[in-house]
Amino acid sequence: MTQAQGFGRRYIKAFFKGFFVAVPVTVTFLDRVACVARVEGASMQPSLNPGGRQASDVVLLNHWSIRNYDVQRGDIVSLVVPGYHRSLFPLPWELESVIKLSHPSRSPRNPEQKIIKRVIALEGDIIKTIGYKKKYVKVPHGHIWVEGDHHGHSFDSNAFGPVSLGLLHARATHILWPPKRWQKLQPILPPERKPLQREQE
Repeated sequence: MTQAQGFGRRYIKAFFKGFFVAVPVTVTFLDRVACVARVEGASMQPSLNPGGRQASDVVLLNHWSIRNYDVQRGDIVSLVVPGYHRSLFPLPWELESVIKLSHPSRSPRNPEQKIIKRVIALEGDIIKTIGYKKKYVKVPHGHIWVEGDHHGHSFDSNAFGPVSLGLLHARATHILWPPKRWQKLQPILPPERKPLQREQE
């Protein structure tokens, strides 16, 4: 009996040691390296959610790849938009693509949602806008210009202007679900959305 109690205590002690090591490691991994998120909405069609409401794409979001704010034109990124909260600015499903994270991620403005868009221009680029208050914008230092692929059906830089690099959350690198859509997401810049003038690279 004493042996069984000793075994039980060792088992419980080992379990809690493993638990208290595994939880912080897992949380750190999900917060700093990568996580999985479901994309909802149509603003990134046809790249994401081409089937509309029937099926949502699940993507891999790589936090590590943007740790030094190293993004390029054509990347699909998730980001926080300051002041944007769906309850304050409700958009129909057709106008927005948001991501639902597989783990809790807190933003001071909106703890549940971040948006996902394509990087169109980098700092120093001059871009012709689509409906923004200025026809041409030079992207300021430390900012990027992002747009949804479904023009006219996207809440993006054409509505809120250039986005600070500090608001980047992650880069979408792969579509993981549904299985028939599994693929690596390549940085593609639509020819009609190329910057008019690019900063020397």
